[in-house]
Amino acid sequence: MTDAPNLNRLRYFTATVDAGSFTRAAERLGVAKTVVSHQVARLEEELRVTLLKRTTRKLHLTEAGRRFHERASVILRDADDAFGEAALGLETPTGTLTVTAPSDYGRTVVAPAIAEFLSRFPGLRADVTFDDAIVDLIDTEVEVAIRLGWLADSGLQMRRLGSFRQLLVCTPALAARATRLTNPHELRDMSWIGNRLLRHPLDWTFTNDGVDDRVVGQPTIMADKTPAAHACVLAGGGLSVLPDFVVASDIAAGRLVHLMPAWSLPEGGIYAVYPEARFRSARVRHFVDLLRDMEYRRSHRDAPLVR
Repeated sequence: MTDAPNLNRLRYFTATVDAGSFTRAAERLGVAKTVVSHQVARLEEELRVTLLKRTTRKLHLTEAGRRFHERASVILRDADDAFGEAALGLETPTGTLTVTAPSDYGRTVVAPAIAEFLSRFPGLRADVTFDDAIVDLIDTEVEVAIRLGWLADSGLQMRRLGSFRQLLVCTPALAARATRLTNPHELRDMSWIGNRLLRHPLDWTFTNDGVDDRVVGQPTIMADKTPAAHACVLAGGGLSVLPDFVVASDIAAGRLVHLMPAWSLPEGGIYAVYPEARFRSARVRHFVDLLRDMEYRRSHRDAPLVR
């Protein structure tokens, strides 16, 4: 097995790629050009692979070089964080927090958490992505992903932050048409709004004191994601099942009504998911702790509003 290259050679290589030449990389690093080119050549020898194609005018990354540069950049960033945080007693967050979250939860919960986090640690920066696509944490520089629902065992490390309730909601005008109904299946002929992000967007089984009642709604509108479904519900387009963190403020303000609150749907989990075998920086640990505290406060604050 080939020994792992030392960090200095990784620095010479990434500096060369980022600068575009051995000369400019040497200037940035404060060493001779021959040192940089020699160290990159030694790195290729150790890896037994060509990372850079050299011409008289320009350097070009090979495909192997491109992949290696992506990984090397992450390794160096984490190493810098590790040394920096060790010098600061391992507890002071530094650098840039990279986080991804679903669009609905990101805008409702993560965005305020990021703002509070940066106010606590003014020297920090954040790089956030709110997207419903599942990001591959192994091949990206994302440090922590927030995921919701019922997670399969992926081999990744995770921490449960809390849970969310699924609520059947509609506008007060539509709710008035259902005042005499007592069971969820009686709502099947009303207008429903489906969310295509869900595996079964219109098939719901409610529970009340151990009794199950299933309803398959008739779709009037199919939305591509939760914010779109939420907007259609607010516009009076129909009934829909939405997470409590999305609709709690609407229910409190009277814009939406929680239908049949005696009947409940399964609760989903909220998780912080980490890449496997990556250094856990102080900024990630502190941010996840903050988000967990905010989840606790949110769940206790919103619970009376949605029952």
